[in-house]
Amino acid sequence: MSQIKEYDLVTIDRDILTTHKETNEPILLRKGQVGTAVMDFDGKAFLIDFADEQGVTYAMETVPAEQLIPLLYKPVALQAS
Repeated sequence: MSQIKEYDLVTIDRDILTTHKETNEPILLRKGQVGTAVMDFDGKAFLIDFADEQGVTYAMETVPAEQLIPLLYKPVALQAS
């Protein structure tokens, strides 16, 4: 099961060809592009919203969970042995 939840920030692990939401022109989402998971398809794939710095969406893509990396903000505490 995926550790990604809806509204998590994620990055993609490979380039994805898609179409710009408003111009319908082809665009390339590059490896490392950041987006927001907005819909969970049983942890197997996620609808990702890709937006600019002002929050305007330029692409939405369904991406398999194994192609996504969640962005982490806190370290994981290790258990003492």
